[in-house]
Amino acid sequence: MPLPDATPIPPLARPLGFAGLIPFVGLAGLSLLGVAWAPGAIAAYGATILAFLGAVHWGFALRALPGEDHAGAARLVLGVVPSLLAWVALLLPTAAGLWLLAAGILGTAAVETMAARRGLVPAEYLRLRWWLSAGAAAALMASG
Repeated sequence: MPLPDATPIPPLARPLGFAGLIPFVGLAGLSLLGVAWAPGAIAAYGATILAFLGAVHWGFALRALPGEDHAGAARLVLGVVPSLLAWVALLLPTAAGLWLLAAGILGTAAVETMAARRGLVPAEYLRLRWWLSAGAAAALMASG
């Protein structure tokens, strides 16, 4: 059975999610101020977060609700692709890597939006993800 639209996220998810933006905002600010190590640091953090976003979908696949078996393969793929993108981003020149990380974070949220339309991702999670993704992507692009 698909996740109902009203499936709540744990109360701690929201403040911890927004706390995860602190390094993005701080490192973007340092990048804009010309601190030499900041673009590499935000790239490393962005790659870590992008890989984490993929791991969420492994969790969905491993703990699928009854009736969600059809989504298992897609969830596992979505669990791996962000990690691969993150790795490639770290191999690129820093500016290009930052843009790839921003695209990967936004692209993952876009795919999750499609999954939410099929009842496979809770709406409240998706709303939070878009706020966090927009903040992270803006910081990565500002640093690039």
